[in-house]
Amino acid sequence: MSAQDKHGAFRIEGGRRLAGAVDIGGSKNATLGAMAAALLVPDESILENVPDIGDVEHMARVLRSLGAAVEWAAPHTLRISAADLRGSSPPSDLVGNLRGSFLVMGALLTRLGEAACAPPGGDVIGQRPIDVHLAGFAALGARVQREEDKFVASAERLTGAAIFADYPSVLGTQNLMMAAVKARGRTTIVNAAAEPEVQSLAAMLQAMGARITGAGTHTLEIDGVDELHGTRYAIIPDRLEAGTYAIAGAITRGEVEVRGACVEHLPSLIAKLREAGVSVDTGGDCIRVRGTDELRAVTIQALPYPGLATDLQALMAVLLTQARGVSYVHERVFDNRLLYVGELRKMGAEVVTTGTTTAIISGPTPLLGARVRALDVRAGAALILAALVARGRTEITDIYHVDRGYEGIDQKLRSLGASIERV
Repeated sequence: MSAQDKHGAFRIEGGRRLAGAVDIGGSKNATLGAMAAALLVPDESILENVPDIGDVEHMARVLRSLGAAVEWAAPHTLRISAADLRGSSPPSDLVGNLRGSFLVMGALLTRLGEAACAPPGGDVIGQRPIDVHLAGFAALGARVQREEDKFVASAERLTGAAIFADYPSVLGTQNLMMAAVKARGRTTIVNAAAEPEVQSLAAMLQAMGARITGAGTHTLEIDGVDELHGTRYAIIPDRLEAGTYAIAGAITRGEVEVRGACVEHLPSLIAKLREAGVSVDTGGDCIRVRGTDELRAVTIQALPYPGLATDLQALMAVLLTQARGVSYVHERVFDNRLLYVGELRKMGAEVVTTGTTTAIISGPTPLLGARVRALDVRAGAALILAALVARGRTEITDIYHVDRGYEGIDQKLRSLGASIERV
């Protein structure tokens, strides 16, 4: 698929107002957790509403390296069978390219009593400490140590425990949930992540027979069970994709209906768009955005849920280049997520960074077409939004990053009236 093409680029002619409706697919991050959960049982699991994107294909390779069978049963439907696992340690070169691959640790530890994995890779957006994962495994009774390039955990059977997470890590919470579902007794995770993707994994695990309460809060309780079974589970809508198209409608002063979204998962984004002067109406699974000729400067902070998602921070920053006044962008989740600012400056954006976590944006600033580079999934999407309002032609390289998280983003934008082609 296109996600494997390291040399592709998007060529975009800016200045077109977007209008129409766009359908949202399944959540990338929820899918990766669900795929790891399928390793918990020898039974077959069916995942529906799965996005056909690069990160899902990569996670499939990680699972296949362990002996699991992963295949597309139908468009957007994955069939996974882990009946014949032949290993508890995925190759380090596979793990190093995808942060979510570390999620196999909790599932394999529960299923096989042992797991080994190199530290997770993925986008270069700052420190992603795995202390929450490792300390949690140890609290559940696992022996955890470093052997060469991998972390190794082993236990004959895990025992429920009270775990305080130093940080509400999404991946850490998901990994500990999978480690605790068959542990003896009750596990309590305090300062757990509350993100929708965590709630989604909890729902799937419950469908497999797990006993979990508190999903969506910062305290999870998991009572271990003796057996789990396969399930059929539909992945939740991708709130980050929904947010991307909502902002695209706003920045082009267009009128876009985002369909198939979960409105409850985007309270902070909707609030900030409205604060900036954008008209946002919601109803059912639709978000209707109407742009304005006079955007207002606002201050945003990327925070753990229900705060503004860090994955939407760069996209909102692009919108604020078109707002009147001085806007402040504070990144409170990752310490190196402002690298895209250098690319935006190539297009004429007036952005100053103070340290690695705060950007000051002066606007409105006319953006000009330029040759820029996608540095990660969301930075690439942000540059696409900038190109949509820039004067002239923009060429964005390294778009395999974008394809890791967005299915057919060029096709969907063209359906809304954008001039974008893949070259």
